[in-house]
Amino acid sequence: MRSLRIALAQINTTVGDLDGNAWKIVQSIRRAKELGTDIVAFPELAVTGYPPEDLVLKPKFVADNVERLRDIAAETEGIVAIVGFVDLQEDLYNAAAVIQNRSIVGVYRKMFLPTYGVFDEDRYFQAGAECPVFAFGDTVLGVNICEDIWYPVGPATAQAFGGAELIVNINGSPYHVAKSASRERMLATRAVDELVIVAYVNMVGGQDELVFDGGSVIFDQRGEVVARGSQFEEDLVVADLDIEAVFRTRLHDPRRRKGRHIFESLGDPAAQLVGSSPLVQHPKPPLSGSKPKLYIPPGNPGEVYAALVLGTHDYASKNGFKQVVIGLSGGIDSSLTAVIAADALGPQNVFGVRMPSRFTSQPSMEDAEQLALNLGIHLLTVPIEPPFQAMLETLAEAFRGTAVGIAEENLQARIRGNILMALSNKFGYLVLTTGNKSELAVGYSTLYGDMAGGYNLLKDVVKTEVYELARYRNGKEAKAPIPERVFTKAPSAELRPNQRDEDTLPTYDMLDPIVKAYVEEDKSFEEIVALGYDEQMVKRVISMIDKSEYKRRQAPPGIKITPRAFGRDRRLPITNAYRQW
Repeated sequence: MRSLRIALAQINTTVGDLDGNAWKIVQSIRRAKELGTDIVAFPELAVTGYPPEDLVLKPKFVADNVERLRDIAAETEGIVAIVGFVDLQEDLYNAAAVIQNRSIVGVYRKMFLPTYGVFDEDRYFQAGAECPVFAFGDTVLGVNICEDIWYPVGPATAQAFGGAELIVNINGSPYHVAKSASRERMLATRAVDELVIVAYVNMVGGQDELVFDGGSVIFDQRGEVVARGSQFEEDLVVADLDIEAVFRTRLHDPRRRKGRHIFESLGDPAAQLVGSSPLVQHPKPPLSGSKPKLYIPPGNPGEVYAALVLGTHDYASKNGFKQVVIGLSGGIDSSLTAVIAADALGPQNVFGVRMPSRFTSQPSMEDAEQLALNLGIHLLTVPIEPPFQAMLETLAEAFRGTAVGIAEENLQARIRGNILMALSNKFGYLVLTTGNKSELAVGYSTLYGDMAGGYNLLKDVVKTEVYELARYRNGKEAKAPIPERVFTKAPSAELRPNQRDEDTLPTYDMLDPIVKAYVEEDKSFEEIVALGYDEQMVKRVISMIDKSEYKRRQAPPGIKITPRAFGRDRRLPITNAYRQW
């Protein structure tokens, strides 16, 4: 029986850390050898980290990445390694090196370059034009990269018709809610359509606004899961594959014979065969005793929560921050931010700061203190009344004859921002802002105030989902970290007497569906009204969203968890006179 053992090395790389990434790759190769693995595959652009963006426009960076690939190749005696890197052949390519016995036996260059949403690969890379397949004795392997496998008729089709019985697809596929479900449906379909085993390896970890969820998976030719990796953590997925079963299945399916003639008649690229040494027959220890996989059903709030924790941890650690500071208002947003930060970095590395003013309620002070006690984080109290009064006196002449209003309210937010940034400067803390997607959408935030900071965990989480995530996290422990009163009191910025968010905004259960429809689904004014929302309210919300683009451009980066996040996903001009009515 023809079989082989494959390992999918789901590693957490860091963009630009060529030495660190190469070390992780080498360690995984060595571990794969210990397990008797024939083939080990790594994520897309594993050597450089993904996405490297304009780093690839630096010639030395590209040359150094190729040099690290040579170092990695030296570790491949007796094993086949598939490693993502930047290939330079008169132009730049997003490529996968197929390495065996210390030699690069072939290179696959990505054919379909995504340039939409968060992707911008046409800016950097030339598209590949060839579909090699690799013969290792009587085992034929196809390799392609990420986007390539999403096309129903694409490189995988050519490689399958070219004799490949196993397709290895290497990925840097960023997370958004429930993406794993659509991804696995596609992979199962591709395996059945091409009558191949599909081994899909995805990176894991946070990179700026993106989170990669891992979830590497292998489907057999019947579309059934052979093995699945963990989500949101590093993993080495090892499985024994029955290659002979692919051949037997193909004998019983005449569609393949007819499909090949159709494919070739359309002029689609044929696969080129690259031969190399047969796979080394290693002793194969039994695959048993592996730890339980972290797998969260799509749509479960735990999936989003895990993404936020991983994104927070990696943004801080990869940028050299050991500790974070958060303004604790006693509200739901700052409470959830603090809990996520404590889970990501350890409570000993989280500093909460209460900054009461004349308008801060006693319950808010108490709730912030109780949260800090429950979590075990540090708590400072820095009253803003003295600097607020000083600012009012300083501006008294300039403001003479005007009514007290938003300017005075925002002074308080900006004083708080100054305090947090001062603590950051003094102690090296990363300032985590606490605004959510609903507020950022409509501009219910203060530039250089509550928007001042280094990272925003909740940037892509609307207010109603903030409550859902907080409830989820409270339910994980017998002693809930977030005080119950935080859930029940009316949301308020507490910048004037008896202030409530709903004095300025529609209630969040009305606002959030409109924000999602307009921002994430690109629905028009008329389409949103047709969903049953008040015409004037929809017009008002859309106007606020459009007029707040200049604020969002100045907001800190935050974690993408929806298909359409502010920032890399949604790029609208600040100067924009278009209106839908």
